[in-house]
Amino acid sequence: MMNNIKKILLFILIATSVNGFSQTKTDALKDAKITSKAGLEMDYETVLKHTLPSVLDMMGGKDAALKVIESTFENMKAQGFVFEKADINGVSEIVKEQGQFRCIIEGYNQMVMSGQRISSKSYLLGIYNEADKYWWFIEAKQLKNEALTKQILPNFETALEIPEDDLKVEPIED
Repeated sequence: MMNNIKKILLFILIATSVNGFSQTKTDALKDAKITSKAGLEMDYETVLKHTLPSVLDMMGGKDAALKVIESTFENMKAQGFVFEKADINGVSEIVKEQGQFRCIIEGYNQMVMSGQRISSKSYLLGIYNEADKYWWFIEAKQLKNEALTKQILPNFETALEIPEDDLKVEPIED
């Protein structure tokens, strides 16, 4: 009888931890899609909520970061910039490293500027914010800059493969 109860408890523990873990991958995808859509709709508050806090600190805090993003997009819009598409294509397996749950998110963006269509496949590093139960993101290509990485993620090491971004620029034919 006691062994059966132990087996059931062990099974429940395994089932809930596996479920909690896969739920996290689902949440990573959901949060990445929310952030991507927010960028497309110029909802910068949401974009900043999902930005790694050390990146915001480097930009002088949330309010300063908001001003930088807003003015950058205003300038780009004035030059004819149009965001056509922002999709999230997938999430890698989630790993626990250096006390953090992490994953790589693949995204696809398409924009138009100066008579050219720019399409890019790019990658984000997702880091789970356990306190507030949502994911933070940073452009994975930024992690190839050692000086920047030391500032925003000191002693950062990962076994995750960070692919190179793929950018295409083509003239728009009438």
